[in-house]
Amino acid sequence: MDLKLKKLKNFTPRKGPLLLIIMDGVGLGRPDESNAVFLANTPCLDKLFKSPLFTKLTAHGTSVGLPSDEDMGNSEVGHNALGAGRVFAQGAKRVEDAIEDGSVFKRKEWKKLAEGVKKNGGAFHFIGLLSDGNVHSHIDQLLAMIDQLAKENVQRARVHALLDGRDVGEKSALSYIEKTEKVLARIRQEKGYDYRIASGGGRMVTTMDRYNADWSVVKNGWDTHVLGLGRQFSSAKEAVETYYKEDPNITDQYLPSFVIAENSKPVGCIKDGDSVVCFNFRGDRAIEISRAFEEKDFKEFDRVRFPNVLYAGMMEYDGDLHIPKHFLVNPPKIDRTVSEYLCAAGVKMFAISETQKFGHVTYFWNGNKSGYISRDLEEYVEIPSDKVRFDKTPAMKAPEITKKTIELLKSGKFVFGRLNFPNGDMVGHTAEPKAIISAMEAVDSSVQKLLEVIKELGGIALITADHGNSEEMFTITGGKKFPKTSHTLNPVPFVIYDPAYAGEYKMRNLSKQGLSNVAGTILNLLGYENVKDYDPSLIEFK
Repeated sequence: MDLKLKKLKNFTPRKGPLLLIIMDGVGLGRPDESNAVFLANTPCLDKLFKSPLFTKLTAHGTSVGLPSDEDMGNSEVGHNALGAGRVFAQGAKRVEDAIEDGSVFKRKEWKKLAEGVKKNGGAFHFIGLLSDGNVHSHIDQLLAMIDQLAKENVQRARVHALLDGRDVGEKSALSYIEKTEKVLARIRQEKGYDYRIASGGGRMVTTMDRYNADWSVVKNGWDTHVLGLGRQFSSAKEAVETYYKEDPNITDQYLPSFVIAENSKPVGCIKDGDSVVCFNFRGDRAIEISRAFEEKDFKEFDRVRFPNVLYAGMMEYDGDLHIPKHFLVNPPKIDRTVSEYLCAAGVKMFAISETQKFGHVTYFWNGNKSGYISRDLEEYVEIPSDKVRFDKTPAMKAPEITKKTIELLKSGKFVFGRLNFPNGDMVGHTAEPKAIISAMEAVDSSVQKLLEVIKELGGIALITADHGNSEEMFTITGGKKFPKTSHTLNPVPFVIYDPAYAGEYKMRNLSKQGLSNVAGTILNLLGYENVKDYDPSLIEFK
């Protein structure tokens, strides 16, 4: 594979480093009381957004490989696009197509899963996020697979429902539970098959941890789904309604785990001979539970019982480590990322964030590949995240990320660096206005400190985001405010901070521009021609 870059003839890069600052979850919304980016005291960003080297980028829908422009962007597809330089069809679209054309049900993996439980008299279990957020999963994909099982005469199926409240309304779980229960009831009535919801819990406390941040979340899921340990209810609806009544302020993502039981006996423990599908298509919050089901020498927590099951993911969640071993839809093959080109050119670079987004500036940026491209040329720095709700510490680790980034920049070793400030997204998901505003002010202060160092070193900084969130804290319907925890469809900022700018280039007037245009811009500002099949650079030289 030829990864050779050509030098630009009409531009000499600056003497200092190029720094890409990704303000996670910071979009451009309406200038009103719902917008924390607008309300916060952000003198640095205010100035940057008025720069002649400012533009807006699309960060959702087809611009990042999702099925339609009604689909919100997310950090994973956003960082894929930033690092890849062009758009690849993403998990949601690939799964949607595979179910629609029936190809997923013709795969040998699906046939083994279904035939295995029929032969063993076991149950077919689904674990995943029960919503239509289309960020980690989609309920319609789950229900289509459940219907297919019934057609194939699989007589026992169980759903382990992880409740969202983040990519959808913060108290919308009952609507998804009702929709699922209707399908299960119809199959029970028409076929006489034993199909039911078996367990569940809020996504932030049950099963869906990521980046090894808090394995107790995964253990909680294991205990609930596999061992049947936890608070018992007669139905998922009863569980949710009870938790709402006990704590009126609680939202779906933090609902405690629950187990559905009859006569004090759990209805759906995962046992030897069963089949299990994690129906999330997005990888970051599915890897750890996949490891728990697949690794014999597993040391993260005591599983108590390790059932002999056939386990599969909706997709392969880690292409390098091949997690899980079995999956139903092939992930996008992302090759020739911008970092691969830069490593081939001998460019030294670093990537840094705290745990919550560390995998985004490494794994997702590198095209869903774990590890270094070149240990000789790259340095990856992870700042451990705090294990607390982010509205309690809205600055998160921005000060620590900033301090370490300044150290890396001043070392003189690196030509290019990238970092992610998670605040706008992680605090944005809490829908707590004071905290989100505080988070934005922490990011603004951090960006200002970095720009001062970039100026001192004679470099350039690029400031952007991967999707929106904090600019839309609530929506108004019928005169009432409804907290919004999800991402948005808003564009994101892109600014070039170049203290030595003398008019050598200008922002390009592109009819369509998104996150995938950033890679070519990085190459240009480092003194290289854009890669031939990359999306156009956002700048053109005079």
